[in-house]
Amino acid sequence: MAMEQILIIIPTYNEIENIEAIIKAVFNTNLALDILVVDDQSPDGTADIVKGLMPQFKARLFLESRLKKSGLGAAYVHGFKWALKRQYEYIFEMDADFSHDPKELTPMLKKLETNTDLVVGSRYVNGVNVVNWPMSRILLSYFASIYIQILTSMPIKDATAGFVGYRRRVLESISLDQVKFVGYAFQIEMKYRAWIKKFNVEEHPIIFTNRVLGKSKMNSNIIWEALYGVLFLRINKRRLK
Repeated sequence: MAMEQILIIIPTYNEIENIEAIIKAVFNTNLALDILVVDDQSPDGTADIVKGLMPQFKARLFLESRLKKSGLGAAYVHGFKWALKRQYEYIFEMDADFSHDPKELTPMLKKLETNTDLVVGSRYVNGVNVVNWPMSRILLSYFASIYIQILTSMPIKDATAGFVGYRRRVLESISLDQVKFVGYAFQIEMKYRAWIKKFNVEEHPIIFTNRVLGKSKMNSNIIWEALYGVLFLRINKRRLK
């Protein structure tokens, strides 16, 4: 492993239109970081693009190809275990589709390097900062966040956010094999588990831009999982500590 302690985990499934550009954009931040792409056997050849870039970013770009597509949460747990085994100190979740601006990695990292254990790239901490989403989806996401706050009492305005940075100790404290959810509820669960363990969680305002290339993985099952997941987490709070 390189000497750097920062890892960006990018899960992929059919992201051939975006993967090369997002990898180069992340490295162009000039932060001393590595990237791990966790690919779920994308039939479009996403992994082949990553393999082709690995000689250019030797010992900084890594690929884990999983045997099947089994959900975002499972891909991230795979990446977390990979990162912990290799002693990374700061571990980030990030989408491949440019909905998360790589330039925000620098201020988010600064928070982790000071007194923050988990930093959330938040669409809602300063109003509603979403670009190119239909109004129906904005309303669904925004009111889902309010619903989550009310049921869990968790002081996070964007609990379903997928642009997240962790200090190593947070992931070490969570029983990753016991993480239950794989869709949007995974994002809620990870933040909730960190919060009830008294880690310092802070939101960093970002502008979320809907993908231009490729196809969204959002579906109704993911939404229902999130609604059910909040109830599960609240009922099982003691067991999750």
